[in-house]
Amino acid sequence: MIWLGTRIMNLCFHPPLLLRSSAVCLRLASAATVYENLKCLNQYSTEFLSWLQHKAGLEISSTLAVGNSIYGRSLFASDTIKAGDCILRVPYSVQISPENIVPEIKVLLNDDLSNVAKLAAVLLAEQKMGQSSEWATYVNSLPRHGELHSTVFWSEDELEMIRQSPVYQETICHQAKIESEYLKVRLVFELFPQRFSGISLEDFMHAYALVASRAWGTSKGLSLIPFADFLNHDGLSGSVLLSDEDKRISEVIADRDYAVGEEVFIRYGKYSNATLMLDFGFTLSHNIYDQVQIWMAVSEHDPLCAEKVELLHKHSMPTIICEKGGVNYHGNLFTIKEVRSARGTGKGIPQSLRAFARVLSMTFHQELDDLATEATQNDGRLARRPLGNKNREVESHRILLLEITNMVREYIASIKLLRKESSHSIRRQMASDLLTGELRVLKSASAWLMNYSALSPPSKLDLS
Repeated sequence: MIWLGTRIMNLCFHPPLLLRSSAVCLRLASAATVYENLKCLNQYSTEFLSWLQHKAGLEISSTLAVGNSIYGRSLFASDTIKAGDCILRVPYSVQISPENIVPEIKVLLNDDLSNVAKLAAVLLAEQKMGQSSEWATYVNSLPRHGELHSTVFWSEDELEMIRQSPVYQETICHQAKIESEYLKVRLVFELFPQRFSGISLEDFMHAYALVASRAWGTSKGLSLIPFADFLNHDGLSGSVLLSDEDKRISEVIADRDYAVGEEVFIRYGKYSNATLMLDFGFTLSHNIYDQVQIWMAVSEHDPLCAEKVELLHKHSMPTIICEKGGVNYHGNLFTIKEVRSARGTGKGIPQSLRAFARVLSMTFHQELDDLATEATQNDGRLARRPLGNKNREVESHRILLLEITNMVREYIASIKLLRKESSHSIRRQMASDLLTGELRVLKSASAWLMNYSALSPPSKLDLS
């Protein structure tokens, strides 16, 4: 049995990870409301399961039914469920993969085209076939245009709400990637007007987002799994989608008991709100997996800039060049997580970030030479131990604290602007969840840094 754990994340500054399902989750309606929803959609649920079970040739689930939540169709317990029960089984034969595309089109798709783009092409072809498609029942169940809230669909004004977060730039990168893939497949689309006539960039982006948020990694590489992708996300759930290669099925085991009418959840992965909103189109009001990217760099005006950059590269800490205000900076992005205790070990602030700050604090050639010697005499990693010079160690952490304090100030200003608006749209709430979570992470790092070296904030700032 294999856990089909994580899903592709299309972030600009990260290598692609693996795959998972989609849907949106998150707030449980009252039992009475859920029960009414189940009654209203019982016919649809019966029809959908009948279609899928006929196609699969076996029972998919006897304890789940499709219901309606404020975020769309979801799965609810139609019978009592006990922890350890197998609540659904979907055979590989009724999962849609890039292999479903017709051979004459498949051979024309570029090898460098992502599996997400290829599967999006399959989905578009089935959508064009309408009710004549063998997958029409499933395709018709998917969210329509305008019903997805991934940031790739946000307007410029909406994106301005999250400009402070790295998600802003990641969204722009992701939009450019989707457009690039569209330009590649459009050449193929034009050769098959009977299958792909009139498909616009917006159509492709919608199909691409459906696949990116709903597809799972399988032995086929990437698959849409009908019915399973109605399951919503709970970051604390112990249930995940499993793959049994011998039986050639995907299944879910309940991690707890469910009463009739309760919504059933699984865990997509240990994802921050940044990932959830970019890849899935939703956020959590308090996400324990939130994290923030911080940019640290050496200015070309630093007298030891060249020596510092050379030392960093020599010890596997490469830098990239970024120009700001006419000045070149050699740096990199670091990901920090919430530090649970100001008196803890500093977990959440990576050692590589603290090492970079130590290098930044150096003002003499001999200090850099000493760092290089220490690294060579130990495990080769640069500046991973506290500096022998206490004042220099304090200064290195002051540099880091100053950068984080500036970020805190900017985040607070962005959140205040959000709160001034009287409208309460889904996307505004997502922006608030994102910025609030990332601010919490930054404040925890700031508290730890001040405690580490008995530092005070670099300037007067309300960190409450």
